[in-house]
Amino acid sequence: MPSENGRIEKRMPVFALVDCNNFYVSCERVFNPGLTGKPVIVLSNNDGCAVARSNEAKALGIRMGQPAFQLKKLMAKHQVAVYSSNYALYGDMSQRVMRTLMQFTPRMEIYSIDEAFLDLTAFNRVDLAEYGRKIKQTVEQWTGIPISVGIAGTKTLAKIANRLAKKSTKADGVLDLSAAKYQAQALAAVAVGDVWGIGAKSAAFLLANGIGNALQLRDADRVLIGKKMGITGLKLLDELNGVSRYPLEQSPPRKRSLGVSRTFRREIFSLAELSEAVSAYISAGAEKLRAEKAVAGVLMVYLMTNRFKDYSPYHSTTINLPVPSNYTAELIAYAKKGLREIYRQGQGYKKAGILLSDLRPETGVQAAFFDEIDRDKAGGLMRVLDLINGTMGSGTIRYGAVGLSRDQSWKTVFNLRSRAYTTKWGELPEVE
Repeated sequence: MPSENGRIEKRMPVFALVDCNNFYVSCERVFNPGLTGKPVIVLSNNDGCAVARSNEAKALGIRMGQPAFQLKKLMAKHQVAVYSSNYALYGDMSQRVMRTLMQFTPRMEIYSIDEAFLDLTAFNRVDLAEYGRKIKQTVEQWTGIPISVGIAGTKTLAKIANRLAKKSTKADGVLDLSAAKYQAQALAAVAVGDVWGIGAKSAAFLLANGIGNALQLRDADRVLIGKKMGITGLKLLDELNGVSRYPLEQSPPRKRSLGVSRTFRREIFSLAELSEAVSAYISAGAEKLRAEKAVAGVLMVYLMTNRFKDYSPYHSTTINLPVPSNYTAELIAYAKKGLREIYRQGQGYKKAGILLSDLRPETGVQAAFFDEIDRDKAGGLMRVLDLINGTMGSGTIRYGAVGLSRDQSWKTVFNLRSRAYTTKWGELPEVE
């Protein structure tokens, strides 16, 4: 941007990290306002462990990942509201939040289902804290989801600002650390193990060397950090010192592989049941491939027994596909063939999964000389299937190989799941 003297002024980058507060719980509260102010938890697949907790549930001592069976007495005593994971609802609410955030910047990186980095470099002449409050207010008004906003000159500092914004009543969900004079105090308040990119081993090493918080890490000896943590550690030091080393990623790299797997609620001995499960995982994986306009060249099928009872709990087979594909029927046929190779009669299995790898763009795939599949026709069929399922709800049309029974023992249990309020016509919210 030209300055008053005609020179091009280079602006320092400014990032905002927007993070949805207790996202899964917040999604449940949007459609059940009576949960506000009450302890709420959301459970993992098969209603196994706590994967999301309201602040009230955290105050009761409920830990992330704590098994549900350990919480029965506590939940009954304090009337904790418990929900199964509702991924369709959470995914749709995430898209609504992200679409709202796009109103505030031309450049944005969706980091996870409940987090996004916004490039606010072009807004550095405005009151950034006030702009952050406007973002927060708009997202909460348009979607019902409460958020926290951390603003700084690097992604790592924005992460720290966001963390403090959640905890500080004074910040009230928005903290601007773009000015250097506030950074030291903020960094001193963050434990080194809570810094973005610091794993358990690195945290232990840093603590052993007297580095207990983010400020001490910022000022640490670069030689020491470089020897132990390599280039990643040196980049982290730069980020903490206000030098941006991680730019916005608007086009994340294409995935190298794509997997779908589930743990069963009980051991499964039947080949027919395992075949239905693997067919369902193939259907989900192929749908994801088509959504990313990709095909897979390699398919792996695997089974796992109870690792506490079996000395060899993992069995797998890998299939090189003659033509890279995302055609569900074809992939199911290969998967079932692979399953028959690794299945052992009389053996109880606790988990099954598929892994699609050697991913590449679906355009320009070279056909095999003896290919018996009409690829154009198959592609048209898949587009129709995806369109119907996308409009009417997942699984509206599915392959018979997945099975027709509703109480299949391989299916993941969601006994406490709320309605699909935003993705199924029959489950829309009702107003009395």
